[in-house]
This record gives sequence, C-alpha cells and structure tokens, in this order.
Amino acid sequence: MKSSSHAPAGSDLPKLSAPAHRALAAVGVSRLEDLTKFTEKDIKNLHGMGPKGVRELHEALAQRGLAFAPEK
Repeated sequence: MKSSSHAPAGSDLPKLSAPAHRALAAVGVSRLEDLTKFTEKDIKNLHGMGPKGVRELHEALAQRGLAFAPEK
C-alpha cells in the first residue's frame, strides 16, 4: 500500500506521495511558485516523482495561474 504525505507546513503544494515530496525538497521546492523555476521535464526526471505527481503539480500550478518554466 502506497503511503501519502501532506505537504510540509506552510507549503501550498498538493498532497503527493512521500517520495515525490522528498524529491521536490531535495531541489529546494516547498511552494508552487518554486516550481516555476523548473521545466516539467526537470521535475519528471527527479527520482521519486511519477506521472501522477507531475500531473497533480501541473493542475495545482494552473489553478494558481502559474506554470512550469518553458523548455529551453
């Protein structure tokens, strides 16, 4: 059974798996705004970040009028 984890206190990240939260924390992401510095590909390539997590982050960003950085 997969365990889920809430985002750290003070974070506006959606509820993701514990490995996904650890992957984001490892690159300094604790808020949705932090994700705008990374491309979607960057986030997909993080160990622990799966397709569902990327999709949930994409949706959360869109709800706030934010987006991943454009691909270079």
